[in-house]
Amino acid sequence: MKVGFISLGCNKNLVVTECLIGMFKSHNYEIVNDENEADVIVINTCGFIDESKNEAIETILEMADYKNKNCKYLIVIGCLVTRYKKELIKELPEVDLFISIREYSKMWNMIDKLLNNGNENDELDYNKRFITTGNNMAYLKIAEGCSNCCAYCAIPMIQGKYVSRKYEDIIKEANDLANKGYKELVVIAQDTTKYGIDLYGKPRLSELLNDLCKIDKIKWVRFLYAYPESIDDELINTVKNNDKICNYFDIPIQHISDNVLKNMNRSTDSKTIKNLIKKLRKEIKDVVIRTTLIAGFPGETEEEFNELCDFVSEYKIDKLGCFAFSKENGTRASLMDNQIKSNIKNKRKNEIMKIQQKVSKEIMDSKIGKTYEVLLEDVTDDLEYFIGRSYMDVPESDGVIYVKYDENYGLNEFVDVVIEKSYEYDLIGKIIDDTDKKEN
Repeated sequence: MKVGFISLGCNKNLVVTECLIGMFKSHNYEIVNDENEADVIVINTCGFIDESKNEAIETILEMADYKNKNCKYLIVIGCLVTRYKKELIKELPEVDLFISIREYSKMWNMIDKLLNNGNENDELDYNKRFITTGNNMAYLKIAEGCSNCCAYCAIPMIQGKYVSRKYEDIIKEANDLANKGYKELVVIAQDTTKYGIDLYGKPRLSELLNDLCKIDKIKWVRFLYAYPESIDDELINTVKNNDKICNYFDIPIQHISDNVLKNMNRSTDSKTIKNLIKKLRKEIKDVVIRTTLIAGFPGETEEEFNELCDFVSEYKIDKLGCFAFSKENGTRASLMDNQIKSNIKNKRKNEIMKIQQKVSKEIMDSKIGKTYEVLLEDVTDDLEYFIGRSYMDVPESDGVIYVKYDENYGLNEFVDVVIEKSYEYDLIGKIIDDTDKKEN
């Protein structure tokens, strides 16, 4: 049978999808990219906020239409199923099998029973993953779940407490990825800075990053979702002193008002966040900082929102996204008084992003004339430009660098690019060849 996959939500979800694709391949199923060809369609869902839940439901209904064509089986897994399995079974009879995260240990048994009326067992295996992120970059997932218990977040309820993977298993997977030709490893978890505490009694992210840098074939290492209260001098120095580690910090701060941060049950405050940003910029040359914010958290006053706006204007974060607060069932924030109306939440979100647009354009303009090492990953349809990334750009999250096409260079190469033009989120440049370097 032919199997097609749709992975929704975060990159941590994508890793699970890649493991499942590998599992199907190891059982001799053919993987296809076209839903029209698939006998089986598997959807890995996100259930984090309303927007992602709606996307998941719409995708399930859309794929259900294919059951009237070639598709015989529709399987839905992931976060949405974990939160609402009983309701989904009742409301979506088109789906043949729902599998929650808590059932992943017996996932293949459930699938084999559906497809073959069999009883075969198998386990998700990181080392059998089928990488879907191109030829150069692979995610390296170092933990499951989360124990931070932020008031607005349903992830601990969905995925359970934070559980680190064994150190040696991560290193083995990283070496396997390097041997397969992947040049960039992106380390992910709900909170990468907490890695190791549950298993080893201390954080081991810095140690892990140092060991990843020792893998010869790896060119770039970066880590995402580093909580501000856990970014210490050891981690900063690890990034500062390793050329392979991208000078890039993804720090989800969510807000800057002390009162809002307290109500969010965040383990930090405004002063800590601001001092951290200043320290990173002082210690690490050309450091890029990314963050996410929430606008319209219950009880957020006009004054507190203005404080957030002032922060965005003043601190000029390189990459910044903002969400309107989503009232998630079962979270403490969903039970709080002073819930803010949707139109006000969305207005505040849009206002933050309007400020950030100007900030981003200013930052992008400052790149003109500078030279960056760029990984060429794709070309535009008209073959006028390569599409590439520098250390400043996380795949699918950040902008790209459009590089004037040069037939002397090809995809998957690292080249030096001088920036000639900027937009709000993207850059345009040209390759500096050996002749240019001699002239300079």
